[in-house]
Amino acid sequence: MTLTHTRNGEPPQAQPTAQPTAPPRRTALAEGTDRLRQAATTEPGRLRIIGAVLAALVLTFGAVTAWQMTDRASAADAVLTSSQPLSSDAADIYRSLADANTAASSGFLAGGQETAASRDRYEKDIRTAAAKLVNAAANADPDSPSTRTIAKLNRLLPEYKGLVERARTYNRQGFPVGGAYLRYANEKMQQEMLPAAEDLYTKENQRLQSDYANATPYPWLAIALGTLTLAALAWAQHRNYRRTNRVLNHGLVAATAATTVVLLWLTVGHTVARSGLNDSHDHGVRSLKVLHDARIASLKARGNENLTLVARGAETKKIGDKTVDAYDHDFERDMDTLAKGLTRAGELADDDKGEKPVTSAVSNMTEWHKRHDAAREQDENGNYQQALDRVIGAKGATGECFDSVDANLATALAHEQNEFKRAATDGRDALTGLPVGAAVLAVLGALGAVLGIGRRLSEYR
Repeated sequence: MTLTHTRNGEPPQAQPTAQPTAPPRRTALAEGTDRLRQAATTEPGRLRIIGAVLAALVLTFGAVTAWQMTDRASAADAVLTSSQPLSSDAADIYRSLADANTAASSGFLAGGQETAASRDRYEKDIRTAAAKLVNAAANADPDSPSTRTIAKLNRLLPEYKGLVERARTYNRQGFPVGGAYLRYANEKMQQEMLPAAEDLYTKENQRLQSDYANATPYPWLAIALGTLTLAALAWAQHRNYRRTNRVLNHGLVAATAATTVVLLWLTVGHTVARSGLNDSHDHGVRSLKVLHDARIASLKARGNENLTLVARGAETKKIGDKTVDAYDHDFERDMDTLAKGLTRAGELADDDKGEKPVTSAVSNMTEWHKRHDAAREQDENGNYQQALDRVIGAKGATGECFDSVDANLATALAHEQNEFKRAATDGRDALTGLPVGAAVLAVLGALGAVLGIGRRLSEYR
């Protein structure tokens, strides 16, 4: 502090002196970098850095492998136990609803003499559809579009049943209004319920494809890290050999062995899993979808065939300059779809057990079409009873052919479902234990790297 004089005899006043400014405090990062740089100037320091990097690489490789393979194992399990079964359930919901509609129209055609078999078939289909909807609701994500579709079908199903019961009641009493109620029930089924069921089937197929897409890609990040880790371990051992003339460092060898095992397990295990999953898709899921679509087409065709007789020409549509029976026109469209589906199913079948029922279904379909044409000829000539006998009669009717088509398609579906399960199970099981095994071996490998470097450091003490 300095004294300064003032005018008029005032006492001097003290003035503060300038204080030296302290240098800025260095950041922890800068200090750490300096220490690391200083450590790298000595061999023990370099060894510590090498050991830390090797341990970090091995642990990172194990962590990424466990993460990627957990995701793929989860997706593979979902393919087998969730998305594919739900896709099949969605197809069964559609089939049950369509078959119930067919059984209802068949019972209506029989009039007051509706058979117990027809009634039981209708009730069984309704119960099956309701049970499958409950199962689908339990396994669908709460906020997914599938859940909203399932809720819609659960609401429409009782409404449809009520219309069918009214149609039956009036039909037994001989009132023509019964046919109107049945056509209204069919419209609800064809325009609301079956499109919703088909939408559910489409969504579940998309979910299945998404699970396949998550399960099958190669884990390139883990493979790249494994290769980098092995290269780093090889470099460290070569460096150790050049400085000590010792061929082996037990710790580094153990780390290399653990990393190699994980990398081989990862590559081979995922390759086997990918092969099994691809096989389950190519020889299972693709065939199942084609067969489900063919079965749905056959059910639609049968329903339209029955409704042709129920409506008795009351429903028509204009095709070009020609007016045709609406239900018979739709029957022909559905039979064309069925024929194409069976042709494709035959191409996808890769063994006799899969091909034989498809071939039988083609033969049944051909006979069905012949009998249908004969029934239509009788109906157009005014012989309604003869036409009715050719459609729902006890012998030689189109119903026999439809049942045979449906039974053969069910046999083909069961075979392809078993093929899918076998291949998908093999694919999923190939990943069993890999995430946990990779993590454990990575920890052991990192420990080996640290111990191996520690052995070298002990020589400097």
